[in-house]
Amino acid sequence: MIIGLTGRNASGKGTVAQWLTRRGFVYTSLSDAIRTWLREQGKEPSRDNLIWAGRTLRSQSGPGVLAERTLTALPPGQDALVDSVRNPAEVEVLRRRRDFALLEVCAAESVRYERLRARGRAGDAANLEEFRRQEQAELASGDAAAQQLVATAALADCRVDNNGDLAALESQLENLMAQWRVTLGAPSQRPQP
Repeated sequence: MIIGLTGRNASGKGTVAQWLTRRGFVYTSLSDAIRTWLREQGKEPSRDNLIWAGRTLRSQSGPGVLAERTLTALPPGQDALVDSVRNPAEVEVLRRRRDFALLEVCAAESVRYERLRARGRAGDAANLEEFRRQEQAELASGDAAAQQLVATAALADCRVDNNGDLAALESQLENLMAQWRVTLGAPSQRPQP
């Protein structure tokens, strides 16, 4: 099966990814294709450069290009996690696989901002105003090549609420895993895209 992750910045996608990899999922990220391209261009993988490069690649090769590149690189016969799904066209490409489900990780702005400050990752917003500005640029766009988190989230097959503690999140994930094993493990039960 393939589980795609989407969600706003600092919602806890990394925590969900770690949980899935501990259960044998092979990790990949659509952003990996962008980072590779940035290295080839001699540019740093800053948040702004990642957004710009993603838009550039989608404009040049179509809005689903990152998902297409990722699907061809996935190891056959293994459960996989695809992180950083940020455009509806990427979901369409990933849905070519009958064993794909998109999971949205949700958390309130205040929770996400506190997590962002605590993690101290390079390229993260320096203050709440910048955090909001960055997020606004990712939510919606008339440009098919841009990030469109709202439209992507609307395509999610399931959601987890990550406003609580780790135990609450893991409980939700355990329940989802049981469902995925039944529905994604039996393609005839999966609705056709």
